[in-house]
Amino acid sequence: MLHFMSVDMRSDAAEASMAGKGWALVVDDHPLFCEALEMTLRSVSPGWSIVTASTLQEGLDRMNETDPPSLVVLDLNLPDVTGFDGLIRARQAAQGAPVIVVSSMTDNKIVSGALKAGASGYVPKHSRRAVFKAALEAIETGGTYLPDTFLDGEEAGQTSGDALGRLATLTPQQGRILDLICDGMLNKQIAYELSIAETTVKAHVTAIMRKLGVRSRTQAVLVAQEAHFSSVSAQPEG
Repeated sequence: MLHFMSVDMRSDAAEASMAGKGWALVVDDHPLFCEALEMTLRSVSPGWSIVTASTLQEGLDRMNETDPPSLVVLDLNLPDVTGFDGLIRARQAAQGAPVIVVSSMTDNKIVSGALKAGASGYVPKHSRRAVFKAALEAIETGGTYLPDTFLDGEEAGQTSGDALGRLATLTPQQGRILDLICDGMLNKQIAYELSIAETTVKAHVTAIMRKLGVRSRTQAVLVAQEAHFSSVSAQPEG
């Protein structure tokens, strides 16, 4: 059983790591709901450390400063996130730790897309505490948790799901380079931005195109754009 306790300061994650304790990261930009998730985790499994963040970048910073977390709980709609990009980047930074998406969006396409992007579970925000407990128990035994409303086998959105699966194979560095390619940067500019050799950038670009199954930078950008779920902006935040 996972065990957690609430912490407030960024350094607490490092202290918990050095003390041999596991820690969980909750990323949600709604303070009240973030607090509710902390309370839920404490109720389900008291004892471990919980670190919170209100933006994806803040969460990534907290993961980068110490050992990887044992669990990440992630909202999909964050101020600095477009589409499933936040989930993919959080999963990469978590270095194998399970990522549970907790969101108000329950559309089949979005749940399916989250799973293909690497989520270990998907819990609707309106769920009772027992549902979150069941999700943790399923993940602890190597399973995946899905909401009761999810209909398996839905084919709609398969194209974007395939794109998510390919993007999820990129390393964190390759993901950063793809972001810069999408911003229109050339290899030389990317090398300067990341303080690496231009030949290293070229090698990464080649690997990115191979993993995405494309032959040009333009096609790579198109694959990245496929992963953005435009329906998010039309739905309630969460």
